[in-house]
Parts: sequence; structure tokens; C-alpha cells
Amino acid sequence: MALKKKPVTGMKDILPREMELRQYVLSEIRKTYREFGFTEIETPVVEHIENLLSKQGGDNEKLIFKVLKRGDKLEQAYASGDMDQLADSGLRYDLTLPLSRFYSQNQAQLPNPFKALQIGPVFRADRPQKGRFREFVQCDIDIFGDAGNTSEIELILAISTLLNRIGFGKKYHFKIVINDREILRGMQAYAGFQEADFEKVCISLDKADKIGNAGVKEELLSLGYEESIIDRYQELLSTIGTEASDIRTLGEKLKDVLSVKVTDNLAEIVETVSRINSVDVRVEFDPTLVRGMGYYTGPIFEIRAEGFAGSVGGGGRYDKMVGRFTGQDTPAVGFSIGFERIITIMMDAGESIPGEIRKTAFLLDKNLDAGKTAAALNEAMEMRQRGEIVLVSRMNKNKKFQKDQLTAEGYTAFKEFYQDDLK
Repeated sequence: MALKKKPVTGMKDILPREMELRQYVLSEIRKTYREFGFTEIETPVVEHIENLLSKQGGDNEKLIFKVLKRGDKLEQAYASGDMDQLADSGLRYDLTLPLSRFYSQNQAQLPNPFKALQIGPVFRADRPQKGRFREFVQCDIDIFGDAGNTSEIELILAISTLLNRIGFGKKYHFKIVINDREILRGMQAYAGFQEADFEKVCISLDKADKIGNAGVKEELLSLGYEESIIDRYQELLSTIGTEASDIRTLGEKLKDVLSVKVTDNLAEIVETVSRINSVDVRVEFDPTLVRGMGYYTGPIFEIRAEGFAGSVGGGGRYDKMVGRFTGQDTPAVGFSIGFERIITIMMDAGESIPGEIRKTAFLLDKNLDAGKTAAALNEAMEMRQRGEIVLVSRMNKNKKFQKDQLTAEGYTAFKEFYQDDLK
């Protein structure tokens, strides 16, 4: 029986041209984030199943690739009849939970605050679609040990600097929208929702961009919530703008159910970022922003780009995650760019790598003798030593098709070598 050529569903092969673009973006990520003082670390792709199922990852926990126990332990688990005992680990669904475990384990050897950069594959048993895979790369920056909003500001500036460098500022007019989980709680309390229903109501509110306010209202009514409560919430939403002043105005309205420190903190983030002149930063307040991860405790943010549905990155503050490992809460906040989404956008647009070195192909006729072959190779080596990219290959019978293929791979110059003359 012939082996299967296609990758496993939800996984993908990466062709050379895309790989070059991916490596370019990754190099810009590392360069930019290092300039902001982030240091790169790495965690295993396999994590303890207890950690992955700790009710921190929201709906992502339903998408875990579980890893079965091995040998006698697997046989014993089958014999017990308890299917929940079959797995003792799983593939990580994001980088935040493994990073929190890493920090908990290695905190004594790390500076305070600790600014981490982590790049690596994550896995979700999701339904594949364009720009969404079951294996994909995440690129995260996180700051541990700083409870002040300087951390959020630094993350926003780092992300904005990176996106501008790879062309998302002028071409796709990205913006970062910001909210706070505590503001969401305050708004729900103001409207009359019960605190115990916070996460359930947020799930419905998070669908506003897909089903509209009318759809959200219909869904909340179907869940048994009073129409007057829903109307009061949506009426409050209709009065809120996107500027820092709007956040402070909202704080005044919510002062009986929410500490004004929360809205002041978020407004200060927006105000401070708006005063930065050296990088193009667009930050807007969005009171409908929810973010689905259960571990967020404070400010949350999301990257949006014109012409594209969904986000191209996001993050937030998660001050209680480390405490799940150590028993002591530690301030933490992080931001992840949607690496695969960004690559898909750039590939669809036919983006080229800025400042890409010219690529030359030397095509050698099959009848070329050793002396002329060596001469061609010496010329190629001289060009390579000057930093140029030179491919040396035997000339195919269908030379035009060969050149077309190489052109698609970014080769712009060709030189043909024959036995009788040097063209």
C-alpha cells in the first residue's frame, strides 16, 4: 500500500518561498523584542495534562491533543475502565500556561521583573480553515513581576514597532483595541447581571462582531436573562466612545460598582501611548472586547487590521496564573501576535522581503567538463563571499520551465554555462 503524501489534516507543508518570508518575520520579531529587553526562552511542547485541564484556557481546553500513557500504565488505565486516566500529558494549546510553569520553576534564577520572549509551535484540535491550523507558531512576549501599567505600555510599543517594521502600519492600518476584564464586570453589575454569570454573559457578548447587538440580545433572552437588564447593558454600550476621556467618563458612571482606579489605569495607558512620537501607535478603547481565555484578570488587548476579519494578535494581564503553581500570585501580562495569520496575509498580498539580497542562478550545461565546472563554481564562491546568494544547478532540458520555477522562488538573475562558450 502506498504511503500518504498529504500532511495530517490541519497541518501543512511549508514551501521555500513561504519559509523565507517566515524566517524574515521571525528575525524581525527577535530583533525588535530584544531591543525592548526581552530574552528568549523555550518550553517543551508536551505539558502535564493536569495543567492543561486547569480551567485556565477557556474553550481551548476542549481542543487538547492528549498523549496516552505508555506500557503497563496504559494497560492499567484501560483495565480500570476510567477513560479519563488514559492520558498523562498533552500538546500545549498556547505558550502562556507553559511559560507560567517555567517561571514558577525557575523564578530564583530569573531577574525581576522578567521579560520573556517565547516562539514555538502550539496545537489545537480545531476545525481547519484558511489561516487557521491544528499546528501553528505563536510568538509571545510576557512580563512577570511588574504590577504597574508600564508593562502594558511596553508591550503595546513593542508590538507596534514590530508591525510597522514588517509593513502593517501603512498597508493594513492596524490598530490595538484595549479593555479591562474588571470594566466588563463593572458594566455587567451596573446593568444587573449576577457576578456568578460573568463568564456566561461574556461568551454571548463576545459574539457581537458576528451576530450583532440584536443577535446578542436574542441569545441572552434565550438564556433566561431579563430584557430590561440586557437593554440597560446595550444602552450603556451605545454611549461609550473610544478615547481615554471616554474611559474616564465610563468610570464615573460605574463608580458605585467599580473602583475608579481601574478605569484611570486603562485611560493612563491610552494617554501615555498616544504621547509616543517615535513609532506609529493606534490604540482605541473597545468596551465590547472580551478575549476568551479564563486566566485574564485585568487589561486585555487585541490587534485588528483593516480588511481582515478577526484579530491578528492579542493578550492581557493574568496576575493569578503563577499562583496556581506556587500559591502566591505574581503580576504577569503578555501579548501574542497571530504569526500564521500575518504570514497568510503577506503571502496572499505577494509581499516581498524588504532589502532582499539579489538571488542569482548559475545553470550548468550537462556537457560541461571539470575545468569549466570548476570555473563556474569559483565564480559562484566569489559572489557568495561578497554576501550574494548563488544557486548552482545543472541545466534542465526544459530550461524555460526551470527558470520560471526559480523566478517563483525569488531568483532574478541567471547565468548559463556551456562547454563551448561562457554566456
